[in-house]
Amino acid sequence: MAKEQINKPAVEHILVTPDQAGRRIDNYLTGYLKDIPKTRIYKMLRKGEVRVNGSRVKPDYRLMERDSVRVPPVYRNISEAKQQTPSPAMLGMVNDSIIYEDDFILAINKPAGMAVHAGSGERYGVIELLRTLRSDLPFLELVHRLDKPTSGCLLLAKDHRVLRNLHTMLQENRVTKSYLALLKGRLRGDTEVTLPLRKNEMLSGERMVQVHAEGKGAKTSFHVEKIYNSTCLTRIRITTGRTHQIRVHAASIGHPIAGDAKYGDRDFNRLIRNTGLQRMFLHAESLTLKLPYSGMVKTISAPLPGELLSLLKKLQEKIHVKERD
Repeated sequence: MAKEQINKPAVEHILVTPDQAGRRIDNYLTGYLKDIPKTRIYKMLRKGEVRVNGSRVKPDYRLMERDSVRVPPVYRNISEAKQQTPSPAMLGMVNDSIIYEDDFILAINKPAGMAVHAGSGERYGVIELLRTLRSDLPFLELVHRLDKPTSGCLLLAKDHRVLRNLHTMLQENRVTKSYLALLKGRLRGDTEVTLPLRKNEMLSGERMVQVHAEGKGAKTSFHVEKIYNSTCLTRIRITTGRTHQIRVHAASIGHPIAGDAKYGDRDFNRLIRNTGLQRMFLHAESLTLKLPYSGMVKTISAPLPGELLSLLKKLQEKIHVKERD
């Protein structure tokens, strides 16, 4: 008897970004569906369950910018589903993180340490949790992504046409993304970084991004908001969305982000941990965009989480102590 299926996941429609263009479809799917066996992925391609722009493709097809990739539902049996059922506490945390919602989009203040989707050892991410919470919605997809250690404003679409419009707006730099980060040292005035970035996969399978002349163009603007004794709170704007862009650009100018385990400074990170912060200080503060379905300009803001506010308070208190001395 065939195993009973439960919690049928939704079809996903993914618009290929410039950062993803050039990759083979089989390699892309292997990375995107990291908890699915390769044999299953090749079977989906062979049977035409995966489609690009509505057509079947072979495993060696290379993705092009703005391709629309249809990823079919991936079934799990009951025993697997029971193991992966999110806890009420996890569902409650995501539900409490919703900061904006209308008929077409939904935004959350993503907690640090939570992946945006399942895979790479993650049983579930934001998208799976929200689909569980909003099982009545026929369509719900991520508009963009945030790194697992990053908190802040994450946008999702409830409509396929709106999703495509928002992807186009992102590619045409018509969405303003603002971040707050605590950097090592004192950044001297406003700084703009335009160093090209290239993704590399290490022998261990870890993905790293490096400044490289043959990389893709990237632009990051840093504006100092507050200087502390040996750190600075910085507002950051990006007009491109490369993988790990802010983290690599900050490190490249000698001012890595506090708590960044991948690109940061080990001694600086230890100092920050001793102050009480156990995460990276990078927060997606806001998104500003013209809503494609109404024409209204909307800014969606995500308040700084308590642990980041607490650290800033401690840093400010240290300044006052030093001034009194």
